[in-house]
Amino acid sequence: MDTPGHNDFGEDTYRILTSVDSAVMVIDAAKGVETQTKKLFKVCSMRKIPIFTFINKLDRQSRDPLELMEDLEEALGLPSTPVTWPIGNGITFEGIYDIIKNQVHLYRKDTTIKLGDDGVFGTELEGQIDMTNLQILRDEMELVQGAGNEFDLELIKAGLLTPVFFGTALADFGVTEFLEHFLDYSPAPGARKTTTGEVLPTDEFFSGFIFKIQANMNPAHRDRLAFLRICSGVFERGITVTLTRTGKQMKLAQSTQLMANDRETVDVAYAGDIIGIYDSGNYQIGDTLT
Repeated sequence: MDTPGHNDFGEDTYRILTSVDSAVMVIDAAKGVETQTKKLFKVCSMRKIPIFTFINKLDRQSRDPLELMEDLEEALGLPSTPVTWPIGNGITFEGIYDIIKNQVHLYRKDTTIKLGDDGVFGTELEGQIDMTNLQILRDEMELVQGAGNEFDLELIKAGLLTPVFFGTALADFGVTEFLEHFLDYSPAPGARKTTTGEVLPTDEFFSGFIFKIQANMNPAHRDRLAFLRICSGVFERGITVTLTRTGKQMKLAQSTQLMANDRETVDVAYAGDIIGIYDSGNYQIGDTLT
C-alpha cells in the first residue's frame, strides 16, 4: 500500500496502517523527517509495526548521513541501525556500502566490489572511488561501529529498531539492495485481534476486513472498490462470504489486484494479501467478511 506522507492524506494513511504488517518510511535526504511523517510513524511505533527506512535522493546535495539518523531517532523515539551507507552525496555521490553483505555498489557503473575481512579499511576500494570519499567513509564507519546500534533482526521484527537504507529511487539505485534485505527481514503476515480472540493466518477458514473504500478509480467506469485485507484462509474468486455486520451473504465475483494504474483480476489470494472487491454500497470501513 502506497500512501503520501503529508497532512491531507493523514486519515487515509491511519486506515491503511491497520492493514499492514510492516511499513517503509521514505525520507528526503535534504529535508530529513518532516512534521507529518513524525505523526504517522509514531503511530507505527506505538502499534509496534516494524519500520524500514529508505533515505532517498542521495544524488542531490543532502544532509550528513549521521545527522539524518540522529534526526530519525529523535523524531520517532526509535533507535536505528544502518544496513547500507552512502559514499558521498550530490555531485560527489559514488555509491553505497552494504554493511551486512560487505560489498560496495558503484553509482552509474553497474559494478559491485566485494570487500575482504577488513571491510572498507582494506585496499579493495583504493583507486575505485575518490580518496576523499573513501576517507570519509572509513571515518563514518568507525563512528557507526563504535557508537551505533547493533543489527538485531528480532528487534526489527518487534518494531523496536529501524534498519536504514540509502539510495536514489529516481535513478533506481540502492532500491534493489533495499528490497532484497526487506524480503529477508520483514515479518510474515501476523495474527489479527478480534472481539473473541485472535485470527491466525494459518487458520483454515476465510476471513478478512475492509479498511478502505474508494470510488471512481477507473475513469472509464463509475466503479467503487472496497480494499480487503485477507487475515486467514484462502480467497477464491466467486467465494460466498458473510458480512458479519448484517449477516448478509455476499458472492465475491469481481476481485482485483492493483499496481499503480494497472489492474488485473485475482482468482486466488492468501492471508496477508490485499485485494479490491466491487462494492455496490454494501460495505463500510471496518466490516469483517468470513
